Amino acid sequence: MIRAAALVLALAGPAAAQNVVPCDWQASAQALAEPWEENSKTFANGKVRVAFLDTFEPAIGFAWFLVLSPPFEDTGDRQCRVVGASEDIGFAGLFFDTLTSSYHPLTGLTLQVDVRFYDAATDGLVRRPLVVTLNQSTGEMTASYAKDGE
Repeated sequence: MIRAAALVLALAGPAAAQNVVPCDWQASAQALAEPWEENSKTFANGKVRVAFLDTFEPAIGFAWFLVLSPPFEDTGDRQCRVVGASEDIGFAGLFFDTLTSSYHPLTGLTLQVDVRFYDAATDGLVRRPLVVTLNQSTGEMTASYAKDGE
């Protein structure tokens, strides 16, 4: 009951909200979408790995975008982040086959992948490109939906 209430509150926010959070329960190896070779990809000479995570529940927020990237910890581990529609809710779909990348020295690595999310304003699902920008030097990562026409 509490989880259902949290879901309603999380989805009631604006359609422009997306969150980059440290890996937690969403990043379980069990959530790696099958087949792995079609739902995981590396960039930056293998230093950055992204993957589609499927947590199965909640049905309207099961899909997460995983990013393993520099900077590296003292132990050699990369930082681990997941991107979802909110801090606790993923997307209603993630279309990994649409994943593209670009790099610019001033902004870093930019990844774009189509996602589907619930839009409270229309009470429906919307498909839009998710844009994730990563500065590998600092580890700063931002996520936003592409505006129409981008």
